[in-house]
Amino acid sequence: MLSEVNRLLFDAVLFSSVVACVVYLLFFFSQKEEIRKIARMILVMSGLLQTLYIFSRYMIAGHTPITSQHEAVVFFAWSVTWAYLSFHWRYSVKNFGTFVSVFLLVMMCIAASVSRDFHPLPPALQSIWLPIHAGVAVLAYGFLALAFCGALMYLLQEWELKSKRLGFFFSRLPSLGALDQLNNHCLAAGFAFLTLGIITGSIWARQAWGTYWHWDPKETWSLITWFLYAAQIHQRFTLGWRGKRAALMSIVGFCSVLFTMWGVTYVLGGIHSYAQ
Repeated sequence: MLSEVNRLLFDAVLFSSVVACVVYLLFFFSQKEEIRKIARMILVMSGLLQTLYIFSRYMIAGHTPITSQHEAVVFFAWSVTWAYLSFHWRYSVKNFGTFVSVFLLVMMCIAASVSRDFHPLPPALQSIWLPIHAGVAVLAYGFLALAFCGALMYLLQEWELKSKRLGFFFSRLPSLGALDQLNNHCLAAGFAFLTLGIITGSIWARQAWGTYWHWDPKETWSLITWFLYAAQIHQRFTLGWRGKRAALMSIVGFCSVLFTMWGVTYVLGGIHSYAQ
């Protein structure tokens, strides 16, 4: 019975993601305020359904559902959804929700395309540190995904301005200054959580394997990702890197995030390659 509810919940999550994306795109083209409000309500509903879906998998599996590729993608989409909604409550960025909703739909389609089977929890993961470390790391990736979406918006707006033909995107995207601030806020939050994720992961590794660092491929790429974002923050505050450079660095950093999350598992393996 619970498994059937779990299946129906995922179908509802996928459907709500499709509807939210379609309505946000309608708003992007029409710029009618009432459509934007409907789109945001649907996205909130999608976030609630994602939460229920994750909880239902927890009830079935008996542990934090983040140990398979399907669960990792869903958890990632959940973190992006709520990171965006929490950001939106404090800041208003024109049409940001449209880009986020497209990103979320892509993530949910990926989640739908991989196996949803439940897997037994490996002994090394049977620890209280699983929800702490994994949860913090995925929250970091959620905010860094927002920085990535903002960077794409920045490059589109800059291209429109440089073309000297102010048309479709110019009237629908925020100013370059607002997008640069968006990048800065999301990067700061994401980097803080990323740092905390590496710290909690090291503590967990010490408990599980007797050493704080294994130089496992996923650990190594996590550190590379951290250094990429640390370099961006350093360049921003010491050399004044802003605008296009910062946007490009956010895209490069997020590519490293994606490789850390999934590429390492399939290409390099290691002790973290259980989530398949």
